[in-house]
Amino acid sequence: MSVPATSKKLKVLSLAAVIFLTVSGGPYGLEPLLDYVGGKYGLIMLLVTPVLWDIPTILTVMELNSMMPETGGYYQWVKKALGLKWAFFEGWWTWLYTFVDLGIYPQLFITYTAIFFPQIVAYKLIISLCIIWGGALLNILGIVPIGRVSVILTGIVLVPFLILFTHAFGHAPAVVIPAATHPPYFGMALFIIMWNFIGWDNVTTYANEVNKPGKSYIKAICLAFICIVALYFGTMYMAHRSGIAPALLRDSGFPALGTLVSGNWLGVTIAVGGMISSLGLFTAVLLSVSRIPKAMADDKLLPSVLIKLHPKFNTPHFSIILCAIVVSCLTWLTFGELLIIDIFIYFSGLFLEFVSLIVLRIKHPQMERPFRIPLGTVGLCIILLLPTAVFLSALIHVVMHTPEGVKPVCIALGMMLSAFAAWYIIVLYKRYTQQEDKQIQP
Repeated sequence: MSVPATSKKLKVLSLAAVIFLTVSGGPYGLEPLLDYVGGKYGLIMLLVTPVLWDIPTILTVMELNSMMPETGGYYQWVKKALGLKWAFFEGWWTWLYTFVDLGIYPQLFITYTAIFFPQIVAYKLIISLCIIWGGALLNILGIVPIGRVSVILTGIVLVPFLILFTHAFGHAPAVVIPAATHPPYFGMALFIIMWNFIGWDNVTTYANEVNKPGKSYIKAICLAFICIVALYFGTMYMAHRSGIAPALLRDSGFPALGTLVSGNWLGVTIAVGGMISSLGLFTAVLLSVSRIPKAMADDKLLPSVLIKLHPKFNTPHFSIILCAIVVSCLTWLTFGELLIIDIFIYFSGLFLEFVSLIVLRIKHPQMERPFRIPLGTVGLCIILLLPTAVFLSALIHVVMHTPEGVKPVCIALGMMLSAFAAWYIIVLYKRYTQQEDKQIQP
């Protein structure tokens, strides 16, 4: 793949916007949080969870990406540290979880669009397919349009909530939000918060298309993280003090909060932002995942046609089209099922990245690291246990206390095991076609 000219590469502001949309895209999706655990616990969890879940992940991504700012990102890190087999599992699991993640955004778009046109729910499948293939087309056109569009979309998403903050502080009375009418669902609350904070590693898969990636990623990630935490906490604090019923916020979303605080005009504005956020997130996440099949095809683990670039736009258009086809097949799953499956598979790949960080510290201590976590091996192990503890706490609570939690966990396990099946199919194919490779072994 030819390296784009510097003028065509993403710079810090555009990269921060892409990261914002990849990881967040606004607080849309957090609406059930107060219903799950109430205002006090919800706000505490919004502050504590990013520290335990995100900061270790961000530090891991920043160090590994500063070492190896290559297209393919986390796939290349795991390959360097653990070998081709585990890199394939990393790519396969990330591919799967991002397919699941992409399946969520059309549902969110339809939810917010239904505020204006309730009958649109009957056309859920058609609308979802339009979003999927529209995002695929924008990705095929190239990364610079994605960066420019991301800056615009980020502004559109943020403005309604800045207006909400201004009106809420200026006019809304401080009242205590009504308590939920069911026992707290801490597991689901954690899953929702984790989902709203995932994707930091995804933004490294197109490092060769970023101007000065080592420094640019550090600045852009820090900027995006600060904006995301402030936006989430501020929005949920406004919801907490507004007095909106948790069930209403869960079912009608932030437009109901905007209407309560400042009237229909703000509710409509936030709903439009939700629609745009869903489209922006879908486009930005598809950008990252479409690069992984290409990296795997380069290693002869997937068909070589996925390597082929568009003659005009220089993008992996066959990979993008394949991604869009798979996501189109996931539109039948519910939001809650997608959420649990998403985080389960995501953490599996993330854990391999944690292991890779430690292995590379031991095996390649002299590799240049423009950014280095100021901890030794033992310290790294300790901080990387923090996100692991968050995930296991959420998983155990969901399985034990949420009736609908067992089904998506079983689906996620099955999807994870498909990586082993796919690997052995590749091994058998290589043997059958006499293309055996020392790195491709059972």
